[in-house]
Amino acid sequence: MIADTAIYVSKRLQRAAFAVLCLMAAQLTLALASCEAEPSAMAARVSLADLP
Repeated sequence: MIADTAIYVSKRLQRAAFAVLCLMAAQLTLALASCEAEPSAMAARVSLADLP
């Protein structure tokens, strides 16, 4: 009786766990897809007249 109940609950929780894993994977995919590239450093302009 207890073993049957454990198997029944286990089978029901498999679907819920799979759904949660799918949602987490989708959220991770969306988070990675929305990442913006790091801004590149701009070169500083220096006037030759300012150099000693």
